[in-house]
Amino acid sequence: MSPGRTYAGRMSPAAAGDPQRATAARPPVALVRRARRVNRALAVRWPDARCELDFRSPLELLVATVLSAQTTDVRVNQVTPALFARYPDAAAYAGADPAELEELIRPTGFFRAKARSLQGLGRALVERFDGEVPPRLEDLVTLPGVGRKTANVVLGDAFGIPGITVDTHVGRLARRLGWTTEEDPVKVERDIAALIPRPEWTLLSHRLIFHGRRTCHARRPDCATCPITRDCPSALVRVGAPPVPPRAAPPDA
Repeated sequence: MSPGRTYAGRMSPAAAGDPQRATAARPPVALVRRARRVNRALAVRWPDARCELDFRSPLELLVATVLSAQTTDVRVNQVTPALFARYPDAAAYAGADPAELEELIRPTGFFRAKARSLQGLGRALVERFDGEVPPRLEDLVTLPGVGRKTANVVLGDAFGIPGITVDTHVGRLARRLGWTTEEDPVKVERDIAALIPRPEWTLLSHRLIFHGRRTCHARRPDCATCPITRDCPSALVRVGAPPVPPRAAPPDA
């Protein structure tokens, strides 16, 4: 186990107080191998894993992701065709009539707050980015209604820039798999990033979301049909499957 690490995703007090040590510390080799085995198994189980929001441009994906808060992708996809036709660019959102915009997005819930976010987002894009969605996380998170989760969705799926999307499914599965013990999405993202190669981050996020929606449910995970139970500490407790013993490896493997 690397200095500064106590167990999956946690830093010792000394490392937590020292940013340089926290950055340098690495998770145990066995945990890295187990996480990458899970990623490969999920790639086989969900070969078509992808963003399930319909979009044709970075702006459409950004808007759809903002709308997806506290609702389903299916519901968002029912709303966005008319929305995208009515508001084709950032300037259109900036100048939108609030009542009309609210009515179009009403089925997604929290429509007044979301309408304010979309109008503010449109204004910010026009005023600061020439009406274009910026391809940098640092810029995206300054936009109204946009946090790291939304920013990583846009970066990964609209721009091809790897990002880890920590939604409720990804956070839940990461904790069940023993990849992290954190609840804070930023810390969960950090812990997953230490286990999985950067080029895999976007697809891993989709695979975990697919698996969380279809198999590893919040209340009753379907461990009986899950392909990763032998690498899942939570499943071992539930079904008593024998763990796969990690192969011996040097500390720097």
